[in-house]
Amino acid sequence: MSFVTKYWNYTKSPIYSLLFTLPFFLIYEIGVFFTTNDDILVLRNGADALMRQILSIFGLVGLYWLGLLFLLIIIITFYAQRNFWSNTEIIGNYFFFMMFESLFWSGVLFLFMSNIYLFLMNPNGQYLIQQITLAIGAGIYEEFLFRVILISVIASLFSLIFKWNKKTNYILGMFMSAGIFSVFHFIGDYGDYFSFRIFMVRFLAGIFLGMLFILRGFGITAWSHSIYDLIVLTKITTE
Repeated sequence: MSFVTKYWNYTKSPIYSLLFTLPFFLIYEIGVFFTTNDDILVLRNGADALMRQILSIFGLVGLYWLGLLFLLIIIITFYAQRNFWSNTEIIGNYFFFMMFESLFWSGVLFLFMSNIYLFLMNPNGQYLIQQITLAIGAGIYEEFLFRVILISVIASLFSLIFKWNKKTNYILGMFMSAGIFSVFHFIGDYGDYFSFRIFMVRFLAGIFLGMLFILRGFGITAWSHSIYDLIVLTKITTE
């Protein structure tokens, strides 16, 4: 197996993805932990807040249930992929290459969005550290919700109902999740005013991130989104 093939197959696996996103997850949760109650709603606005509201339906109320759920998913993933884990070495250099690959994809997304004078992220924290925390959290939780959960659930439903092939199911799931992803940015106190042009631009961004998720997995997609948000934050705060 060539280096490129081995790297491509290993780094899009759930184990590599979760290990790769773990630092960003910890940074975000630590940032939230040291946030005051007055500022917590700012940082919890977004996919993170939505997922916590869903958990509250089942009686799981509190700041840390989602973080515990994320850690539980890591444990389950390790167990579910124990055969892959036992037969595969974790190659540290791969995470280094994954960082550069994520930087490349975030640059592609930034060039696309900047050419049409629109960004996916609008910093709303009072302090820079809050904005950095929010940028990192958006990459992790938005990709987890809109790509990992939504695409997978929609694809599974199409497979169950229509018996279509896996490729068709995931492509349709990608398009539907991209539409929901775009609409999501118009909802809530910090949402934008609705515009069909902005909707379509974010829909295309959702397609880009959806394709990246299908081809490269959750880890690189989440990092690419987070780095993109940090690039936007740097651009906005230095102008």
